[in-house]
Amino acid sequence: MQSKLLLKNLRSYFIIAFGLFLYTLAWTAFLIPHKITGGGVSGVGTLIYFATGFPVGYSYFIINIFLIMLAIKILGANFGVKTIFGIITASILLSTLQTLIKQPIVDDKFMSAIIGGMLSGVGIGITFTQGGSSGGTDIIAMIINKYRNISPGKVILYIDVFIIGSAFLVLLDQDPVKRIETIVYGYVSMSITAYAIDAVLSGNRQSVQIFIFSKKYAAIADRITNDIHRGVTLMDGKGWYTKEQQTVLITLVRKHEVNDVYKIIKELDSEAFISVANVMGVYGQGFERIRS
Repeated sequence: MQSKLLLKNLRSYFIIAFGLFLYTLAWTAFLIPHKITGGGVSGVGTLIYFATGFPVGYSYFIINIFLIMLAIKILGANFGVKTIFGIITASILLSTLQTLIKQPIVDDKFMSAIIGGMLSGVGIGITFTQGGSSGGTDIIAMIINKYRNISPGKVILYIDVFIIGSAFLVLLDQDPVKRIETIVYGYVSMSITAYAIDAVLSGNRQSVQIFIFSKKYAAIADRITNDIHRGVTLMDGKGWYTKEQQTVLITLVRKHEVNDVYKIIKELDSEAFISVANVMGVYGQGFERIRS
């Protein structure tokens, strides 16, 4: 059990690191080279970079130090550990990639805003699915989402409107028309980021209801409970065609856990009959909380 828990934690941190790689790549390869300002602490760091030349990774790290204590206090020590990991990882990646990438990968500014926003949102969304954060406004979004049924993407969207608008006062090397154009690109990127975050999180939170008809129901139920840590309900039924009594298993799992259930069933009883259906919402322990 300890080795499984260790592997699970390592997998979680690896996924967080991958999500942050996509997030920092979006900034360093698509947004910063075109002087497009996004939101969050990265956006603030970018404004500082445009105004002073101070590296984004450094300002990103310094600002987040003051925010990390808030995450630990409100969201718990476990979230705080993953947030610290996320901040350090993102800071290192921002500093490294900004040094390596001198020119934008895509020359077209509008396409860079779209691709950058998409990669940024997917990266943050992936990080959120593992209980991690890249820091900054992500922390604020997670705190608000804990107490109010407001999607993290929308919270970040509202905060970022102000940050991106501030670029008008920073990009003084550009004429006013050019600055407004750059801000519009920033808002385009921000909107795509918010949409991508919600798309990733919604996909991760989707749940399914599985009915399993098998003579090896006890072994399957034990494996689902012990390996996937999901509850199983047993119901007595009767097959009308065979006129035989049988036990039906019912379980609710996240969509990304369905393949794990399939593997268990295939391993124990490849002849089992399975019915899988998407459900609108699942509320209770291990799923969503009822918010009013």
